[in-house]
Amino acid sequence: MIHFKLIKKDGAARLGSLTTPRGTIETPIFMPVGTQATVKAMTPEELKTIGARIILANTYHLYIRPGHELVRRMGGLHRFMNWDRPILTDSGGFQVFSLNELRKITEEGVKFRSHLDGSYHFISPEDAIAIQGALGSDIAMCFDECTPYPATHDYARRSMEMTTRWARRCKDAKTREDQALFGIVQGGMYRDLRERSAAELREIGFDGYAMGGLSVGEEKEVMHEVLEYAAPMLPEDRPRYVMGIGAPEDLIEAVWHGFDMFDCVMPTRNARNGMLFTSFGRVNIKGAAYAEDAGPLDSECDCYVCRTYSRAYLRHLYRSGEILASRLNTYHNLYYYLSLMAKARAAIAEGRFAAFRQEFYAKRELQGQS
Repeated sequence: MIHFKLIKKDGAARLGSLTTPRGTIETPIFMPVGTQATVKAMTPEELKTIGARIILANTYHLYIRPGHELVRRMGGLHRFMNWDRPILTDSGGFQVFSLNELRKITEEGVKFRSHLDGSYHFISPEDAIAIQGALGSDIAMCFDECTPYPATHDYARRSMEMTTRWARRCKDAKTREDQALFGIVQGGMYRDLRERSAAELREIGFDGYAMGGLSVGEEKEVMHEVLEYAAPMLPEDRPRYVMGIGAPEDLIEAVWHGFDMFDCVMPTRNARNGMLFTSFGRVNIKGAAYAEDAGPLDSECDCYVCRTYSRAYLRHLYRSGEILASRLNTYHNLYYYLSLMAKARAAIAEGRFAAFRQEFYAKRELQGQS
């Protein structure tokens, strides 16, 4: 399945190597999100060009359309989307959680209505594993209940306890020898519940461990506090994954505290809305200030977009509604994220991650951005 090797630590920050049947991934790593078997606006070849080693796809969306059995008949997700590198599939728990009024959670699983046509569906932990097995991802996630924020301690406890019971059922249901399975730590923003969740998942035993229930509306300080105390709860010899966090500063803090894997739609979604990430902070490319700006988007970035086009041209494309705007903006944002993680890995390898983190924030303060 997979093998994780911890190569070096610099403080709590970790440099690692995650070996899978479809390639080795150096960590820490950002995983571009390909929710519906595509990373929006990018071809698989372009993703490889900018250094993507692993991508994420979503169980809920692929179950709804085109259907996991169709993907199985087409040879699995890798062949279906022409991606021969590793894929991690989210169990769909967060998407079902997001449906809110369209779903009902019980001990057996979740009954919900499709966001597409309103049809009724039911997914149990066993179903979630079977769907991911049909998709053929390299890493599958346990089905969990994503605890909302805010939540009372009692609600968060009951939610966490059900997530643990579901995790046991997921492990029992797993049959594919070539598919790793990660457990998901829940417990809201309560340290005692996170400790209990992590301990119970370690007892069950998984190939990797994820932190769920973050970036659901809590303040940044709260998120970073959870990351700080939660990382030591997880085994050192397994990959540690924070689900769904995506602001560059959140990735830096997660690495600082000892996490290895991250995903978020933020770089791709923001790209389509004209919000671009640079070494000096965010750039709202539709702003009038860039109408005659002949400079590159990011003077410290060597991606194709920054080497080729001006801020003025990128603004023109966006304001004109051109498809190329989404393509170029997405290319740059994902390059920035993958490059940021590559620089973090180099800093850890050289024992200077603390200085790298300080420089990261200093550049943003220079521009008055965070």
